[in-house]
Amino acid sequence: MKKKNFEVIFLLLVFGLTIYSVFEGEDLQEVLQSILTVNPWYLILGIIAVVLFIAGESVIIHYLLRTLQIKTNRRTCFLYSSVGFFFSAVTPSASGGQPMQVYFMNKNKIPIPIATIVLMVITITYKSVLVIVGIFVSVFQRGFVQKYLKGILPVFYLGVILNIVFCLGLGILVFHPLLARTIVLGVMSFMEKIHLLKRNPARIEKITNFMKQYSETADYLKTHRKVIFYVLLISFIQRFALFSVTWFVYKALGLKGAHIYDVIMLQSIVSVSVDMLPLPGGMCVSENLFLIIFRKIFVAGMLLPGMILSRGISYYVQLLLSAIMTLFAQLTIGQKNLYAGENKK
Repeated sequence: MKKKNFEVIFLLLVFGLTIYSVFEGEDLQEVLQSILTVNPWYLILGIIAVVLFIAGESVIIHYLLRTLQIKTNRRTCFLYSSVGFFFSAVTPSASGGQPMQVYFMNKNKIPIPIATIVLMVITITYKSVLVIVGIFVSVFQRGFVQKYLKGILPVFYLGVILNIVFCLGLGILVFHPLLARTIVLGVMSFMEKIHLLKRNPARIEKITNFMKQYSETADYLKTHRKVIFYVLLISFIQRFALFSVTWFVYKALGLKGAHIYDVIMLQSIVSVSVDMLPLPGGMCVSENLFLIIFRKIFVAGMLLPGMILSRGISYYVQLLLSAIMTLFAQLTIGQKNLYAGENKK
């Protein structure tokens, strides 16, 4: 309970700091007037892109579960995806998303080891897209970097490095299950030695059985590289659907001159830079990075309205949609009459 209260307070503090840092000294009436004159059809396209982003992960979850001989329907997978995005958006470092997804998947009788490794594979490919984008921009787009990123290079390179380290760490756990088992049992042994846990043979046996099923799933994925390739491909489409929101906002504001490539790549760089930061949804940093690197794109007083609309759709609309679907998941997932026949190997 205390942890939940802390997370709520932390979220509100970060949100307050974001509002203050973004709107200090700005003419809010002028900003509102600019927002009210946008072309709503482009904003609708942006919202559709957010739905496709959420749906992209559900497609991956459904595909991976099917390859592991677990039957489920796409609607249920969309709920799993929504749960993950909602809790990731409101917890520091997106730490709450996957545990809640595992919880809901287990309510539908999906074994925890299988749910865990499926979600770990999704996370690796999800982060790998950012790593690939970051390396590509750093190595092959030096002119682009000099033109747009001079003021934020330390943050950008830190984001690339953190994502690389994270992907390598998860990759070891997923594709080297014996090492993962050794690490888990080693941590348990250490906690027993310092008396944080009492020795419990039943717990050790439970963990061993868990890791056995985990290992079998990992071995399957390791020998089916085509599966990983397809997941990575879908992750690219999913990620760039969300990045495209900023392009739709640019068009909604009636702006011209910038190339779609520049707008989408700059938005991807914002994501690379903030994805691993311990802030709910990258709040505060995302908004301020946008205001720095899009100065040459959103001109003539449209920078702040562009940021509000882009961030509003890509984060807050996503948060609202995933919150609604999470509530629906809470009310329906695990109900035998609604999901009879699912998740049988």
